[in-house]
Amino acid sequence: MTNEKKIPEGRLGRFVRLASVGARTGVSLLRSSSPADVAAEKAAEMLGTLRGLAAKAGQMASYVDGMVPEAQRDAYETAMKSLRAAAPTSSPAAIRKTVEEELHAPIDKLFVEWDETPFASASIGQVHRARLEDGREVAVKVQHPGIANAVESDLQNADVMGGMVSVLGPKELDPKAVLAELRARFTEELDYELEARRQKHFIALHRGDVAIRIPDVIDDRSAKRVLTTTLARGKTLEEVSLEDEAIRRHFAETMWRFVFKGNLVGAMFNADPHPGNYIFQDGQVVFLDFGCVQPIEGDRLEIARNIHRAAMNKDEHAFREAAKKLLNTRGGTYEKMATDYSRRCFEPLFSSPYRITRSYVVTLVEGVKAMKEAVILKDGGNFVQLPPGMLFINRLQFGFYSVLARLDVEVDYVAVEKAFFEEADLLPAVRDGAG
Repeated sequence: MTNEKKIPEGRLGRFVRLASVGARTGVSLLRSSSPADVAAEKAAEMLGTLRGLAAKAGQMASYVDGMVPEAQRDAYETAMKSLRAAAPTSSPAAIRKTVEEELHAPIDKLFVEWDETPFASASIGQVHRARLEDGREVAVKVQHPGIANAVESDLQNADVMGGMVSVLGPKELDPKAVLAELRARFTEELDYELEARRQKHFIALHRGDVAIRIPDVIDDRSAKRVLTTTLARGKTLEEVSLEDEAIRRHFAETMWRFVFKGNLVGAMFNADPHPGNYIFQDGQVVFLDFGCVQPIEGDRLEIARNIHRAAMNKDEHAFREAAKKLLNTRGGTYEKMATDYSRRCFEPLFSSPYRITRSYVVTLVEGVKAMKEAVILKDGGNFVQLPPGMLFINRLQFGFYSVLARLDVEVDYVAVEKAFFEEADLLPAVRDGAG
């Protein structure tokens, strides 16, 4: 049974929907003064209806520790979990029309089986089970009709953008630069052909790693608004968080390797660590959704490697010098705040073996808030804008660490990184103590 709702596409219509429940953004909806269970249900319903960027900001705030007051967290997690299980969907007729337009053939010619009821629906698209002529089960991700217009409306909506920035960084960030970066990343999410290429990049990078699985792309059943991949089944993050410690440790090691090998060896930063993007099988983690991926370019790649090398070596001085280069700081109070904050983010390496906890993630969120307040009060001497391409890094720190906190296990993250550094012949600088 579907839960069909047409996406409001116009900027005014989307704003009015939020205003009708006393909110201006997806984030403010989660900070409502209503009783927790009532506010959570309103948030889930409204974010599901809106989808697009208004939903993305609220969805992220709902699972990142520290974004929602602790007293309301359980209610929001319950509501968001039910939303993922029964999110508003687009009509079967509209989805069929999109698939047939994109793939230039009737659905019954493209697939020998097609399930009209989607098994997942998110902010940009929904996913249907199908079967190919050769017998393979596949997952077909189809964009919600009207989502491109909705995303464009959100990009033009200062309130929605303000809510997104409040999750990712200080409001004092250069608005033109922020909008350009947000526009680039979220417009790319509408291009499933680009997502397919990036998914193949990660498949090639992790080929041979028996613990990492990425579904194969079915090229002749994919296009700009339709992406078909092999179907993956397994346990959810909530389910594996109840497994034995050794199993949870293996999964945490695998996830860390996937993320940071992708960054430091593959030069690609996957900026969407949503809990629903991981499926857990026997000894394997299946990684889904490569729509929000940012290349790590130029000198930034080597600087990032140096930061990790210094953290693995517990070299405080080298770490701070590399962090200054990455952030383009210029001394003063702000430089100290920024490098102190960066140092806290790398505690899992400096203090490895380390247990990432929800309370630790909260300290990171609170650290960003403190930096914002210092800048607002003009106490952030020599404040500098985040360099281009850095805005989404907080999405990794907050989001990915919040996911690992659910596994609640101590891991030797240095050993994990040294293994893939050595495999890629990037380890000699670590042995020499270089930063």
